[in-house]
Amino acid sequence: MAKKFGRVHLIVMDSAGIGEAPDANRFFNHETPDTGSNTIGHISEKVGLDVPNFQKLGLGNIAPLKTVAPTDKPLGYSTKLQEVSEGKDTMTGHWEIMGLDIKTPFPVYPDGFPEELLTKIEEFSGRKIIREANKPYSGTAVIDDFGPRQMETGELIIYTSADPVLQIAAHEEIIPVDELMKICEYVRSITLVGSEWMLGRIIARPYVGTPGHFERTAHRRDFALAPFGRTVMNNLDDAGFKVISVGKIHDIYDGQGINKDMGHNENDMDGVDRMLKAMALPEFDEGLLFVNLVDMDAKYGHRRNPEGYRDAIQDLDGRLPEIMDAMREDDILMITADHGNDPTFVGTDHTREYIPLVTFSKAFKEPKPLPIGHFADISATIAENFGVEKGDIGESILDELV
Repeated sequence: MAKKFGRVHLIVMDSAGIGEAPDANRFFNHETPDTGSNTIGHISEKVGLDVPNFQKLGLGNIAPLKTVAPTDKPLGYSTKLQEVSEGKDTMTGHWEIMGLDIKTPFPVYPDGFPEELLTKIEEFSGRKIIREANKPYSGTAVIDDFGPRQMETGELIIYTSADPVLQIAAHEEIIPVDELMKICEYVRSITLVGSEWMLGRIIARPYVGTPGHFERTAHRRDFALAPFGRTVMNNLDDAGFKVISVGKIHDIYDGQGINKDMGHNENDMDGVDRMLKAMALPEFDEGLLFVNLVDMDAKYGHRRNPEGYRDAIQDLDGRLPEIMDAMREDDILMITADHGNDPTFVGTDHTREYIPLVTFSKAFKEPKPLPIGHFADISATIAENFGVEKGDIGESILDELV
């Protein structure tokens, strides 16, 4: 069958869930179940959400939103998607979107990493670890709190988050970047699949500056696990299609199935800039452009800042006309999320939610709301469009997109 769409532009608004999933009671923020969480819904209700372009695409048709009305004649198809994997983290959500069913959830460490792991890192590095930092922490707050001590002692700052990640922050003048990378490579080697402490990512977090004026640098590096199976991205790459990543997509998939990376975003609007540059590449004639915009999650969801989260969604909404204008007649834009992170909810963890899916193509004739689906329906649709094998799960909705 001939391709319906020549290029697919897929944006993940990191953590922008749209209402509790049917199994939200099985997932917890510490001791509180995720029942009642609703990232976009509560932002709309509590601090308002002015997104006229998302509204035109049909965002308000997916679920009741106080300040985003449904529309009778949307410009795009829209629905919400349910997760089947056992997890609510970044890697699980993204991997499922690309067709994998993650049966074993990644472990997280809400009380910090075990002493045995910290001791191994100390023995390898020859540096002590600041035990007080060993817990879920904001990346900027942890260096504000312990950076001065690190400058005095040379100890490592190791902390975690709601994701299955181990992060090591190091002042570049105290612990050189090359040394930090070697330590992270070692930690990656002892936290692989089958190890006692399997972790999704090890993240090097270099910073510079003086107490009260610390800044994280662009030397960040993620040491990620490879996906547990082949994704639709692998199948596209094998078939000769362009697969371009923007933001942390390359890290999330450990580069698997990606043949062009546009680099990390300085912020979400820089991510949109990189996306637009990718759309204009002469060699991007057909294939997938996959974008992650992480600020909603990292800067506002985990920090429980609904106003900042609202502003981030509105900033993206303001760029949608620019993205849509840059699309070819047979392009399709798909905007979704990977999990929830309700900034009005208890705790600081992700929330188990449906994710939205809004689409746009200049080729659409009479778009409408679609039935509820599953995360992997996105990749199944992409796979059918390009005539490659789909992932382990997911059902294509390509026939609906007319």
